[in-house]
Amino acid sequence: MRARTAVALIAVAASLMLAGCTSNDGLANSYNSTGDTGNYVSTDGATKTIASADRGAAVSWSGTTDAGSKVSSADYSGKVMVLNFWYASCPPCRLEAKDLEKLNQKYSTEGVVFLGVNVSDSGSTALSFEQSHGVTYPSILDADQGAVKLAFTGKVAPNAVPTTLIIDGKGRVAARFSGLITSPSLVGQIIESTQAEKS
Repeated sequence: MRARTAVALIAVAASLMLAGCTSNDGLANSYNSTGDTGNYVSTDGATKTIASADRGAAVSWSGTTDAGSKVSSADYSGKVMVLNFWYASCPPCRLEAKDLEKLNQKYSTEGVVFLGVNVSDSGSTALSFEQSHGVTYPSILDADQGAVKLAFTGKVAPNAVPTTLIIDGKGRVAARFSGLITSPSLVGQIIESTQAEKS
């Protein structure tokens, strides 16, 4: 029974990963093809975009990365950011790590900043995860006080883990992906749309 359950879980995970990698991605295709990041909520509620006029004030936050560096929202002024809230033993976090790193490799060359926010682990655990999953961008350690997570309360809070936020060049939340990212191509489209707002 346990073996069958494990096989079923692996099959579901594999199908989700394959669904996220296809170029004929239904969710990505259903997103506004004009690239307008107007208010959009996916039918399952997992993806939400916010029109520029509705984003409100910038969100200020600060923390220390797993490598010991102090960082804050002010350090990334004018840049589009991808903030991924995660922890090492979270199954969907493990599944989406490679997709996020592929997006990082593609968009960091265009000035987009990727940063993790680890909500549970020590620095050594976070670094071990990043090394074993090939993640090259750092993570803020947010387990003790949850200051970064709390900074987004009342805006577009990262209530689930994982949650991925796209932050515009003014420090405001442009989009939220709650739970496992099943459509990396949609994430890419929204990154590009948010980048295009700066031009």
